Amino acid sequence: MSLALARKYRPATFDDLIGQEAVSQTLSLALESQRLSHAYLFSGLRGSGKTSTARIFAKALLCEKGTTAHPCGVCNHCVMAAESRHMDIIEMDAASNRKIDDVRELIEHTKYKPATARYKIFIIDEVHMLTKEAFNALLKTLEEPPDFVKFILATTDPLKLPATILSRTQHFRFKKISQPVLAHHLEHILNLEGVGYEKEAIDIIARSGAGSVRDSLTLLDQAIVYSKNFIDIATVTNMLGIIEPSLLENLIDNIMIKDQKAILAFIETASEFESEMIIDELMLYLKEQLLGGSHKITPMIIDRFFRILAEAKSLLAIGSNGEFVLSLTLFKMMEALQIQDIDGMIRTLEKELSGVAITPASVKEPSKIETSQVEVSKVEIPKVEPEPIQEEVTPEPIPEPVVEEAPKPIDPNAKLFEALVAKLYDRNYELGQVFEDNITYNSFEDYQLTWESTASGEHKKMLMNHWGLIRMFVQEIFGFETKIKNIAKELPSPVELPQQESSDDFPADEPVSMIEDEVLGQDIPRPHVQEEDAPMKSSCIAPDHDGVEAAKEKDERTILDEPMVAKALELFDPKKVRVKRKN
Repeated sequence: MSLALARKYRPATFDDLIGQEAVSQTLSLALESQRLSHAYLFSGLRGSGKTSTARIFAKALLCEKGTTAHPCGVCNHCVMAAESRHMDIIEMDAASNRKIDDVRELIEHTKYKPATARYKIFIIDEVHMLTKEAFNALLKTLEEPPDFVKFILATTDPLKLPATILSRTQHFRFKKISQPVLAHHLEHILNLEGVGYEKEAIDIIARSGAGSVRDSLTLLDQAIVYSKNFIDIATVTNMLGIIEPSLLENLIDNIMIKDQKAILAFIETASEFESEMIIDELMLYLKEQLLGGSHKITPMIIDRFFRILAEAKSLLAIGSNGEFVLSLTLFKMMEALQIQDIDGMIRTLEKELSGVAITPASVKEPSKIETSQVEVSKVEIPKVEPEPIQEEVTPEPIPEPVVEEAPKPIDPNAKLFEALVAKLYDRNYELGQVFEDNITYNSFEDYQLTWESTASGEHKKMLMNHWGLIRMFVQEIFGFETKIKNIAKELPSPVELPQQESSDDFPADEPVSMIEDEVLGQDIPRPHVQEEDAPMKSSCIAPDHDGVEAAKEKDERTILDEPMVAKALELFDPKKVRVKRKN
């Protein structure tokens, strides 16, 4: 009975492994130097040689010649290992034995010594399929097994393994087999089998195998039967259901020359194939052109084609009509060739400009022929008209660049003043309206805010009563060191303020003099108070001061000029000084 090629040509030694030189060399050196671990993990693509390597390694451990990288293959242990009937090599498929009870049974076997060999070896394939409970049950045994036990785990998805399993094993990663190496291996097997072939057909099979030796050998076995012992391109493409490379090459040539009839003929021919397969084959063909250094298609054109093909893949993924998507894709590839580069656009523009410059010379030709005066005048019109248009247009932009409004955007402090007004509106709408109607921003330099005031009457009184709030917002927006300078535009007449106005009309926590100086910039008549009728209630000296200067109550306007007060201000350097008038 004939075996499948994947089983018939399964590697028997480390030398038979293809594309996994790093793994085979590391394991061989470990066997020769007797530096063996208790657990190994083999991970990689399907058909990359994980299980075959595990069996070769197990046979090398049990050979009667000793642990060697080159087992004899003739002793009882080697023969039983090759025939998969050795009692001390226990293989378990974790995909079908994935529960905790299966792992417990395996752990029970680790308690007993090997029957005939020096080691008892457990090969667990597809180990990532074990349940969480099964992994937890295996942890302790996997970390500290008996000296005669070796574990070899194999998986195609190491990311699904717990970190506790990964940390207890030596991890070997099996690489994807490259297409040239795989094609050479297939040619070697065909030579052993005595089957004829075309090299391009073997390349297609190796490419379809996608780096898996088992998948490639399965396709090769199928191709041998289908082609009647001679594998050619037509046989392989018909068997795999893919389009011939020559048709794709002709298609690209027709796209480059923009032959719409040929493209429509290809679409009709390709209706029997899957559209997604044709797009994938086009991508592979463009990749070969790019890596092969072909001068037929530039990298820029390949980039445009690839973007169009990638968009077509997304359209097919959402269930669009395949034949329509393929037709649209091919015509978009043809349209992509019409995009001009910058140099071409510059040359086109130069030609157009040169054509405009030549037109006056062509006007002179009719003068050689006797023509009517009307025709000559018509020719001269284009020369006369542009001149007054240029003269009329040139003076217009001259008055426009007058930079009269430039200071407004340059001074950012005007916007800060607008923010001050907005804050006052937000806190007290009536106060904000009075402030906006009577106070006008002038300048802000060296922490001095200057504005102009036209406040009088009730408006002035309202500003005085809310002076603390106004100054707080000024310092918050313009800075805490900001001083306010007021310029009064119109001074209200003294008649507007009643002479009997009491001091209670002013804010209790603000000095009248400071409000006058900072906000309104003008004096307000104060009620006359006789010294003998208003004794100094809070003075530490008796009211009968007899004219002594030290015993007199100081005017709040000049209190800051006193030597002791000035010295105190110099020592403490306060940010804010408030003088209160005692009633």
